[in-house]
Amino acid sequence: MIAAGAAVPSVPVPAKDPILLRSDAGGVATLTLNRPEARNALSMALMGALQQQLDAIREDPGVRVVILQGAGPAFCAGHDLKEMRANPSREATDAVFRTCARLMLSIARLPQPVIARVHGIATAAGCQLVATCDLAVCAEGARFATPGVQIGLFCSTPMVALSRAVSRKAALEMLLVGEPVDAAEALRIGLVNRVVPEADLDATVGALAARIAAKARRVLAIGKEAFGRQIEMGLEEAYGYAAEVMTRNMMMADAQEGIDAFLGKRSPRWEP
Repeated sequence: MIAAGAAVPSVPVPAKDPILLRSDAGGVATLTLNRPEARNALSMALMGALQQQLDAIREDPGVRVVILQGAGPAFCAGHDLKEMRANPSREATDAVFRTCARLMLSIARLPQPVIARVHGIATAAGCQLVATCDLAVCAEGARFATPGVQIGLFCSTPMVALSRAVSRKAALEMLLVGEPVDAAEALRIGLVNRVVPEADLDATVGALAARIAAKARRVLAIGKEAFGRQIEMGLEEAYGYAAEVMTRNMMMADAQEGIDAFLGKRSPRWEP
């Protein structure tokens, strides 16, 4: 296991690679933030590259699951503050946060589930990325923070995702104090699904992604959308909406194949 803060990269960093890498295998698209020297800070260029890939994945029927990870010693250190200070105009600042908001909404609305594979630090907008992803698995040495309050910049946009992923009091404590929480605390408050030794991180994330990718693509999409919509509704409205979704789902070929396979004691054969 690699100790927190160690310089050994968890994901190999090939020389002269682009700022975002993509690899596909078995219905799983892996996107790697590749600015290790900047702890994968979200520059405008990196956010643009990530947005472009998410837009492509949305229309790709071969992708059932997405893994989001960072190259080098960290997952993501948030926005690129050096870039922002180099162009401090209101217009440029507004463009950064609007680009980030669009990116987070794209992850939330992507038909495919997104799994964050987290090692090292995930701070500010990096913590926002983790909270926005549908699932998150982290290494034991991972740390999470919304530290903006310490530099006079309250993490208001990370707050949107964080407050929807964990309890109100847990979110407010992170936002008001601004100090890192460790992996065990992130698990306790529900920011991540699993904590594993660094050496087991790839295998654990890969196995989870494969289990999800084995499911019907259209059913994953309808389920992710329904989950996100109903959780913002009142109880009665949510049940009415969910009943309509289940009826629509029941009429799909995937549901009919799945039920027939269950009754026939065989494995389902999903359509591509």
